[in-house]
Amino acid sequence: MSNKILETERLYLREITPADFGALCSILQDGQAMAAYEGAFTDAEVREWLEKQMARYQKWGFGLWAAVLKETDAMIGQCGLTMQPWKEREVLEIGYLFQRAYWHKGYATEAAAACKAYAFDVLKAEEVCSIIRDTNTASQKVALRNGMHKADRWVKHYRGVDMPHDRFVVVSG
Repeated sequence: MSNKILETERLYLREITPADFGALCSILQDGQAMAAYEGAFTDAEVREWLEKQMARYQKWGFGLWAAVLKETDAMIGQCGLTMQPWKEREVLEIGYLFQRAYWHKGYATEAAAACKAYAFDVLKAEEVCSIIRDTNTASQKVALRNGMHKADRWVKHYRGVDMPHDRFVVVSG
């Protein structure tokens, strides 16, 4: 596939396209998978999310990518790099969201490690982070397995809720 960005042992990461709308819905419209976002998204919110990723590809050359299982060629999640607001600045973040059927199988850790290598080797970043809601222990464990440590906390306001988030950080080298 021409838009393949990264490959791991079991996955490849590629740009998300409008054809991925259904696969995105299976993640973003699952209330349990989206607990850190205060619940499931509507169709309109999923479309907005998809368009935001495609805009990020145009602006930055990266964004959240489709995580595709090599064995089946099915999109099972998203993982990638985004620029995110953190306090008074923007930071380079590794983000990941997977269908619940693929949780606890190491896919998020595998994809996040590949994104960390991409950030350092291709983008020549000095630091990369994962910004994770304080209640999302599974994602925090992925960040720790990716060599990150908790650096600081900030409260984000999203969907009418104050949400404490921790920034897990790793530096190059």
